[in-house]
Amino acid sequence: MSSFQAGSVQTNDYVDPTPLPDHIPKVEELGATSAPLKSAAFFIGAYCKDYNEDFMLCKAENRDPAHCLKEGRRVTRCATDLITKMRENCLQQFEAHWNCLERNNQEYYHCRKPERTLNACMFEKLGLTKTIPGAPAGQPIHEVKNPYFKSVQK
Repeated sequence: MSSFQAGSVQTNDYVDPTPLPDHIPKVEELGATSAPLKSAAFFIGAYCKDYNEDFMLCKAENRDPAHCLKEGRRVTRCATDLITKMRENCLQQFEAHWNCLERNNQEYYHCRKPERTLNACMFEKLGLTKTIPGAPAGQPIHEVKNPYFKSVQK
């Protein structure tokens, strides 16, 4: 014999029972899904380099998550600033690239054409270039016009 139990789906907004302390600066969350973040990742790395390095140095000092909240908030503010600038200056190219990533399992190599137009716009409007850390010297893989291995690009 089985008995029916009503579901426990909440219909009211979630309120965090443990808000951050008042001495931690408040910051809105980025509000972007994985595809836009992946599309902007290399630009965020370049644009927010100083804040990212401060955060990583802080994390190396102390593994306590509360120790580096201020530095983490600075990284989030910087990334939010860049995403806003990308939307204001290169919206069409940005959306084309992250939509391509979304349709192609987040694989960069499927989306080189929209990536090139995004890179060109970012350089022209914001002066940012895509550089891959640790990549060999010479022509970066994302700028190769006729790669040996390529997928069909739409």
